[in-house]
Amino acid sequence: MSKNQMQAVSEKFWKLLEPIHSKAEGFCRRLAGNRDDGDDLYQEAILAALAKFGTLRDESAFKAWFYRIVVNGHKNHRRLPWWRRVIEQIGQGDNDIGDHQSHDPSEKYAARRYLEIALSALKSNERALIVLYELEGWPVADLAELFGSPDGTIKARLSRARQKMRKALIPLVPQDEKNKRREDGYELPESSATAE
Repeated sequence: MSKNQMQAVSEKFWKLLEPIHSKAEGFCRRLAGNRDDGDDLYQEAILAALAKFGTLRDESAFKAWFYRIVVNGHKNHRRLPWWRRVIEQIGQGDNDIGDHQSHDPSEKYAARRYLEIALSALKSNERALIVLYELEGWPVADLAELFGSPDGTIKARLSRARQKMRKALIPLVPQDEKNKRREDGYELPESSATAE
């Protein structure tokens, strides 16, 4: 490939990435769990996508294609032994949040910590699915295309992922709150640890 051809391919890639840049970067940060790791994941995804750009057959599918590269990159990182050790250490520290009754974090901080704890209970694909659907606002049809599954399968996976998140949060809910009915009628299911 000549220098001019490489430059044309590069320009086309950046032109397609530009409209989704900020959302994709935010998705990487939420998927990774923090800004630094998310930025690393995003940069690695850009490099991988640029290297594989010739395999993209339909430019209208660029967004789903790029997000698939991000999700696969995240899965690969989670498979590494050092990555798992770090996640386990973070998870152990996060579960201590309910033990610190004297510390009163702001609602925003508490919500963020609970979200991180809930997301840490998910596998990489489940986490990507929840983040894209719940936080990024992707429709089920787009997720079905991205993950190569029927709409019904995506809905079932979302439901199972939400259930895992709920179970991760139950130990953190104060006992008196577990018995209250929310205004919208939704109640947290009892965990096996609290059921008598």
